Order: sequence, then C-alpha cells, then structure tokens
Amino acid sequence: MRRQQGFSMLEVLITMIVISVGLLGIAGLIMTNLKTNHSAYARGQATILANDIVDRMRANRAVAQATTKYVVNFADKPDKGTSVAEGDVFAWRTALAETLKDGKGSIAFTTAGNVVVTIQWDDARAKGVALGQANQQFVQETRL
Repeated sequence: MRRQQGFSMLEVLITMIVISVGLLGIAGLIMTNLKTNHSAYARGQATILANDIVDRMRANRAVAQATTKYVVNFADKPDKGTSVAEGDVFAWRTALAETLKDGKGSIAFTTAGNVVVTIQWDDARAKGVALGQANQQFVQETRL
C-alpha cells in the first residue's frame, strides 16, 4: 500500500491561513470598537459638561436671566473675573479644554428666553481623518 506523504503539512498550512485571516478580522473589529467607544465617551462628556453649566446658571438664575455674564462665544477668552458668573464660565471653559480634545463652548439665549449651550471638539481619532476636520458638535437648548 502506498503512503500519502506531505498531505498533513498542506492541511496545516491551509488551517494557518484561515486562522490568520480570522484573527486579522477580529483585530479590525477591536480597532473599530475602540474608536467608536472613544467617540461615545467624548459625546458623553460633552453632555455632562453642558448640564454642568446649565446647573450653574440655574443656581445663579437671577444673574443669568438679568445680565449677559454667562453669554460667551467660541472665540471668547473668559477670565476668572470677580463675579460668580464669570467664575462659573471660566471653570466650565477650563473643564472643556481639559476633558475634550480642542474643546470649546458657547452659551447664548434665544428670544424665547431659552439658553442654548453648544460644545465643539475634535473627534479625528474616531473618524480617522486629519486633525481639525472632524469637529463634532453637541447642542442643548433648555429653559432655566
């Protein structure tokens, strides 16, 4: 009877190729999962920070509704100031910059009296594009 030689080696090589392709697929899924989780984390932090400034404004409601001390644009550079409102805005903007990559925020009031909090950050890592081209934005409108 003639013996088959080398057939087991061929089976092992094919098995190695199939397993390698499967492991590469799993590695791709893990990378996509990490990027998506990072993006979700940033969006969650933006939500928390938006609620933070709204709660600060509610605690100082009389000043928030009567003055423009809480109104800021993205380009504004607020300082600590001497009032509670200026301190709140400064602390909020500092937290934005520390928590979110290129985090910026603005606060405005609508004609109906609602407050609109807008937060922007760079989410290039999750989107896989060049820096500065993946700005995400979270907008919250509420009544004090």
